[in-house]
Amino acid sequence: MASDLRRAAATAAELSAVSSLTVAHDAALRETYAGAWQGLTHQEIVERFGEQYAAWKRGEPVRRGGGELETEVADRAAPVVLEHADKLPENGTLVVVSHGGTIRTTIGRLLGLEAHHWEGLGGLSNCCWSVLGEGARGWRLLEHNAGTLPEPVLGDDD
Repeated sequence: MASDLRRAAATAAELSAVSSLTVAHDAALRETYAGAWQGLTHQEIVERFGEQYAAWKRGEPVRRGGGELETEVADRAAPVVLEHADKLPENGTLVVVSHGGTIRTTIGRLLGLEAHHWEGLGGLSNCCWSVLGEGARGWRLLEHNAGTLPEPVLGDDD
């Protein structure tokens, strides 16, 4: 499943081509809407929205540029991920192609972290991934911001 926005949809299409699996697109997986901040450079945001930017960096809930709160992004994205995860066969894998902010907030929500701590997960680079698995007490973060496939671990006798 993937965001319906261009870059995520294109990435999902490439994964679909190599896996022969069908991709479902969902607008709930779109990146955080940042209102008047959309399309601005970091410097432009700081210059035009300095106080709002500073509050956001401190971890305060801020509607950046009048857009969405991070909790609202998690409110729309996490249920979609959970819905699809619940439909998986035993030991199945769900691949979700989305955007850095949406992925971070969704992971934070799935892990049960308070929104103030989601930033602690760090950013997600383009074309990198995170891996979550179900543990005895809920979701567990197994990998974050991974960019290469894991190397096989070979025993000393191989």
